[in-house]
Amino acid sequence: MHPQPSSADQSRWDAVLRRSPSADGRFVYAVKTTGVYCRPSCPSRRAHRRNVAFFDSPAAAQTAGFRACKRCKPDGQSPLAETYAAVAAACRQIERAEAAPSLADLAAQAGLSRHHFHRLFKATTGLTPRAYGAAHRAQQIRNGLQKSATVTGAIYNAGYSSGSRFYESAATVLGMTPKSYRAGGAGMAIHFAIAESSLGKVLVAATDKGLCALFLGNSATALRRDLRARFPKATIAAGPAAFAKTVRQVAAIVERPNRATTLPLDVRGTAFQQRVWEALRQIPAGETVSYAELARRIGAPKAVRAVGTACGANPVSVIIPCHRVVSTDGKLTGYRWGVERKRELLTREAIAKK
Repeated sequence: MHPQPSSADQSRWDAVLRRSPSADGRFVYAVKTTGVYCRPSCPSRRAHRRNVAFFDSPAAAQTAGFRACKRCKPDGQSPLAETYAAVAAACRQIERAEAAPSLADLAAQAGLSRHHFHRLFKATTGLTPRAYGAAHRAQQIRNGLQKSATVTGAIYNAGYSSGSRFYESAATVLGMTPKSYRAGGAGMAIHFAIAESSLGKVLVAATDKGLCALFLGNSATALRRDLRARFPKATIAAGPAAFAKTVRQVAAIVERPNRATTLPLDVRGTAFQQRVWEALRQIPAGETVSYAELARRIGAPKAVRAVGTACGANPVSVIIPCHRVVSTDGKLTGYRWGVERKRELLTREAIAKK
């Protein structure tokens, strides 16, 4: 009678069957009949489960007498890690450049074709290279408008070749005119309403461009206070009757978080936060990733804490699904709106996925 495999071994075997790149670096598997060990994503022909053993590291497999696979090279950097490194290097090049680097130059630095590099960059960061550069310049202009003596100086310091080019995109970059931004957003008009849901009270707020806040809580007073704290100089008022339709749409998404939505968003944050929030929206309903994995996906594998902070700063819960991020061990931690709400949202998505 053969012993039953442990749950950990079963999870590892499942990753091997999927050839999961995200499992690379966590363990290796060895095939007893060939004497070779591989990374989980190895494209080689699969071995029979009875001939497979798992090891926490290449060194452990080598100590047990196995040699590295020449195809997937498990004792070196994984293809996924190489991709993250190439994308991270491209991000740094975009950030340092006075003028936006061409796609051809970025691809050449990475040693890839333009099409392949463009696809990998967007899959990793959630943005195209051009959009990433625009987001970075947007953050530069935000910082500059707060510090520079003149708007013109801030525009040129942020890498815009002319003032006219910036003003053409000012509404997209800042969500308002430079003058309003320097005044701390004064003049913004925000409508809001608070509805009831099975997860408690839901505050929905929007500008004329789209949703700017979706808060969950138990106290209407506390939710209004949070909204005022986030937009201290904006004009905030109860939404008109027509706003009720938007509130109903948002409330329906809270009840069924797996539903797709086309509601426009007006969320403002740093270039880094925007990268994290866009990556969050790429996580399919019913699935979770760790903070470390999310950091790798945006090309910043060492920025795990910063990723967690960006998730906590997410102003639009559920629609930007920060509830789909968990700790490395799978525990539900760090949800701004309460761990129980996070657990319930994930449960609802898991049920809907079946």
